[in-house]
Amino acid sequence: MRTRRSLTALLFLATLTFSNAQEIPVDYKLGENYSDRYKFSTVLAIDRSAKKQTVLVRTYYGGMPLRPKGHFIEVYDAELNLVADHNYKYAGKHMVDGFVKNGQLYLLELVYDHKDEAYNYVVHQSPLDEFNFTERKLLSIPSKEVLNPLAVNKYNRNFGNGFSTATHFNDERSAFAVTVHHREGKEEKYHIYLYGTDLKLQLDYDFSANIEDKNYAFENIEVSKDLKELYLMGKAFFKKRRFDVKERRFQYELVKITQNGYKTQEFADPGRFSESLKPVLSGTDMKVVGFYADRKDNRYNGLVYFNLDANSLDIKAKKYNPFSDQFMLDKFGREVDAEIKNLIFKSVHITPNNDILFSAEEYFVTAGQDIGTGATKKVDRFHYNDIVLAKLNASGTMEWARNINKAEVTQGDASYASYTAYGEGENMYFFINSGENPQKMSKERILFKQGFSRNPNMFVIKVDGSGELSYKKLVDDKEVRLPIMVSRPFIDEASDHLLFYAKRGTKKQLVEVTVK
Repeated sequence: MRTRRSLTALLFLATLTFSNAQEIPVDYKLGENYSDRYKFSTVLAIDRSAKKQTVLVRTYYGGMPLRPKGHFIEVYDAELNLVADHNYKYAGKHMVDGFVKNGQLYLLELVYDHKDEAYNYVVHQSPLDEFNFTERKLLSIPSKEVLNPLAVNKYNRNFGNGFSTATHFNDERSAFAVTVHHREGKEEKYHIYLYGTDLKLQLDYDFSANIEDKNYAFENIEVSKDLKELYLMGKAFFKKRRFDVKERRFQYELVKITQNGYKTQEFADPGRFSESLKPVLSGTDMKVVGFYADRKDNRYNGLVYFNLDANSLDIKAKKYNPFSDQFMLDKFGREVDAEIKNLIFKSVHITPNNDILFSAEEYFVTAGQDIGTGATKKVDRFHYNDIVLAKLNASGTMEWARNINKAEVTQGDASYASYTAYGEGENMYFFINSGENPQKMSKERILFKQGFSRNPNMFVIKVDGSGELSYKKLVDDKEVRLPIMVSRPFIDEASDHLLFYAKRGTKKQLVEVTVK
């Protein structure tokens, strides 16, 4: 795993009129700049305890080439002071996630047991007030060992390796689902499990009968408050069906799992190809929002809205909202044959009036070459491009769509790239790393340009309920001389606080942002 953050080329082209920065009620405070013993590390998890302590878990690396060597845990108080740390000298091969519950830190790992010939989900658990880790087995699945057991996700569709598993937390981080696709002899099996963050098993369902004709790659979940109903949204890939040239090889499906069985709703209207769908449970309704195209190659034409009965999954209402000509002009200027592609869901916010603010990002991967000392090797480059934000009213009609054009490319830690979106009231706030001085290109366009700065500034962009945009530089690179992990904060919605981690080499610092 590469942990060296490549120099990121960043271009923001924010369209429409930007108003005065004084209208943005966002402030911040800085923690102390601390020294750190681990130069190469990535963040595994960040969470908060009931005592308002922030717990940050990092995987650190060493050797040549770099390999995981252990996990370093930091505990900060409410004033951003580092009050405790612990070196857990266990690397693990597939650490999945971590969270805090009832004064305990839990680390979730997928590990292969060669003696039992099985993949095990193992929980590493320790009290926060006195670190002492113990292990226990959460789940075991008999299987042969494969090269990449975590191969299937929203970006990678490799179903042929004999075993693949994924974990999905709900937005509230109160529960997580585990999906397992594996072989038993000549038979394919698919199991779905739901656990609360107290690690109690809530649901265990054998989904194998449904994969005879399809392979499933789930992207996100919703869970009822009592943890008795699990909803999984994702792509169902057809295995044997013959396809017309105008058809896709997959369709989006919403699967509901309960103790009494399952239900499925397909999203496959003729001539309408849904993409990046996100379910939002709202009382007895299940709202589904995303994008759609009128042809199979992901050239998006607008936003789609479905309102389902949360119990039966019957569709009660649906609307296809095409992007306006003005939106396309704002996004592309007068470029000929411009098209919107590769959109990945990022965030959704329900306003007090039950309007929906939905944001996504253009994302794709390209292959390249890295010329090192005496050798050339292939590398993947991760592109985080345009941000799209749209507002749908309570009945699903799109009131407006806005675009922030940007182009980010990184080969290293993606936490420094992309953005964080936060909804408060009728407004949506975007936190981004960008350059020093915005450049006005025309009456409607402002350019945020960054080349190869080691310490980009953090900007906040506000989009209000009517779609008006404003921005201000929030954190100056002279105040925080470290790059900020702008897409990996801890978000406390109860207090409207976002906590960002800044790190490079052997220096680290916390940045707490408050939306007033």
